[in-house]
Order: sequence, then C-alpha cells, then structure tokens
Amino acid sequence: MPAETIGQLLKRLRDEHGWTQQQVADEYCRVTGTVTKDAREVGRWERDKRLPTPDTRRHLATVFGVPAGDLDRAAAAARRARCQAPSAGSQPVMAEAAEMDRRTFVGTVTAAALTTAIPVPRHVDPALIPYFEQQLDGHYRADMLLGPRALIGTISAQCDLISQLVNAADGTTRQRMARVGVHYAAFAAWLYLDAGDPVTALRCHDVAQELAHRSRDREAVACALVDRAMARTDQGMGTAVLDLCEGALMDASLLSPEVQVFALQQQAHGASLLGDRRHVDELLDRAGRLLDAVDVEAWGTACLRTPHYIEVQRATCYGRLGLAHAADRLWQQIIPSAPPTSRRDVGVWTGRQAVAAAALRQPERAVELARHAAGIVMETGSERARRELAAVKAGMAPWQAEPIGQALAEVLAPIGKGV
Repeated sequence: MPAETIGQLLKRLRDEHGWTQQQVADEYCRVTGTVTKDAREVGRWERDKRLPTPDTRRHLATVFGVPAGDLDRAAAAARRARCQAPSAGSQPVMAEAAEMDRRTFVGTVTAAALTTAIPVPRHVDPALIPYFEQQLDGHYRADMLLGPRALIGTISAQCDLISQLVNAADGTTRQRMARVGVHYAAFAAWLYLDAGDPVTALRCHDVAQELAHRSRDREAVACALVDRAMARTDQGMGTAVLDLCEGALMDASLLSPEVQVFALQQQAHGASLLGDRRHVDELLDRAGRLLDAVDVEAWGTACLRTPHYIEVQRATCYGRLGLAHAADRLWQQIIPSAPPTSRRDVGVWTGRQAVAAAALRQPERAVELARHAAGIVMETGSERARRELAAVKAGMAPWQAEPIGQALAEVLAPIGKGV
C-alpha cells in the first residue's frame, strides 16, 4: 500500500479534529503569530499541490498535536509520488498561477522568498526598526498609486518577519519592534479590506492588537482599536464601531492629536451607520478643531496626506445618511482639489458622488461619474471603489430599462462580477 502523502495526512488530521480548512488556517496563525495563511493555502497542502516547508511542517505538527516526524515522512512520500508522475506535478502549479492576478502572484512569490531566505537572528539589532519604518513610508505611497494587490504579498511577508523579530528581541527593542509591527499589521489589514478580503483583514487586526499590547504603547493600543472599528464600519456594525472608538478614547487627554482625530472621525462613521446626524457633526467638528495641532503623522492615518480630510469623512457620512444634496456639495469641493497621488481614493469618492447624483435624480451625471470611477477601478483593483459602483447600480434602478440605464451597464461591464 503506498505511503500516506502529506496532503492525505493533513486531510485526515483535519477530519479527525472536525475542522474546516479555514479553522486550520486560523489555528496556524494563532500558533505562529502570522497573518498570511488562509483556507486556500490549506487546500493546496491537502491536494499536494504545494509541499509545506520544514518550518511549516513543524508548526502544523503543533496545530494538530502530532510528532513532526510524521509530517516529514508524509512530505517525503509526496515528493516520491511527484517523481513517479512528473507531468502531473507541473500542471497544478501552472493552473494555480493562472488563477491569480499576475501582480499578486509575483508579489506572493517574492514574499515567500523573503520569509524563507532570511533567517531570524538570535540578536535583533535596534537599527532594523528605522529600516522597517522607512520601508513602510514607501509602501504607503505605493499603495496610493498601485492599489492593494501589488503590495499584499510583500507586506504580509514583512509582517511575518517582524513578528518573528519581536519574539527574538530583548527588552526595549522588543517593545519598539512590536510597535512597528502594529503599523505593518494594520496596513496589511487595510490592503486586505481594499482587496475585498475582510476575513483575512480581521486576522491582521488580531495580530495588530496583540502587538500593540506587547509594545506597551498607549497610542498603539488605541490605533489598533480604531483600525478594528474601520473593518466593522465596512460590515455595517455601527454599535461596534462606537464601542471600539470610545474604548480608544478612554484616555484621550494622554493621546496625540492625530490619534484623537483618527478615533473621532471613525466614531462619526459609526454614528452615521446608526442614523445620528447630530452626533456625526459633533464628532467631526471636534476632530476638525484638533487637526491644526497634528504636526507629524506617526500612525499613517492620512489626516495630513489627504486634503479636506475631515470633509471627506463628512461627505461619506452624509451619503450614508441619505443626505444627497449635502454630500454632493462637499464632493464637488473635495474631488477637484485631490492630488494625483490620491487617484485610488478619487475613484472611491467619485463613486460616492455618483450615488448622490442618482439620488438627486440626475442619471446622466451619475453615469459620467461612474465612468470615471470605473476607469480607476480597472487601474487599481480597489474593491472599495468597486463596492461604490455597485451602489451606483442600485441607485440607478429606476432607469434600468431606459437608454441611460443601458449606458451604465456598458460602463460597469468591464469591471467584472459583483457590479
């Protein structure tokens, strides 16, 4: 009888535990403190399309509570099976690559090379901290120009590496590295949200919160809470958003102005989800009064990088509240003044303005705005902008059978499913 391959072994162990592939991925992330494994990766292991590395096998042994040697022997059996059927071995890899967006595939391969090629030192030099900080600043700029998919692989790999460095570092270096890790995990969550993967984004937020507490940095903890609130905003969970932001602001007088602005504007989004315009304006007015005191953007909250930052939040909240006239007036001021580096954001904002135009019964204008936003979606792959266009389609339902409705369908057709 042929020896059990590692894919067969992992499938059997998963069945014995009664877990789904996603639960295996979650357990793996819990054991390792990483954020890059998902159900698709577990599926590839189980189908012997990708053999887990020795380090991965060791972690999987911990997940399932079995000797690591069992997985090593099963991996050897899978390699022998590949050698006996070489033509079958290359096809899954080609098919897997064909399924992935080219930029994501290249980024993932690069990320895998980073995590496997760089050994974690026993002594972590504090000089690594400014290195990662400088890298992140460039990543922020690249995200604004390229969209999320071009960066996910690289950022995820760096998150994994930083998590390992945190565990290896001593004393204050560990705390400072954990603080850097909060930035990276929060940014990874943002990328996954923008790419339409909220499940992985929430796992990134879990990592960010743990690292924030390990950093012993009050502002890191507050920002991790607000980042989590952003994800809950996307899910429409208004009370959760308010609670998380209130938790972040419990010691508001001890927080920097930028962190207070970050929390207040997100709290306003929670209030808009609950239909409370008065609270929205109160929170955003408070944030606006603090904005002039922000002199450095240490947490990457975009309040300095985004012109009309507070009014962008207000226009978004007004749109959510159904205040189409007020939202449209604000978008008319905001969008023309946006810098070229905000192109992806302009796609989101233009989609929101198109929704307002449809609500104002201006279908021709709504279609032209949607046309502009659709072009940006094609360039950046932003799922956030794509969702706004889905809302435009819903708002244009009264004209669906008319020529202008057909024009909108033609505009939206190239950007694919879900719209």
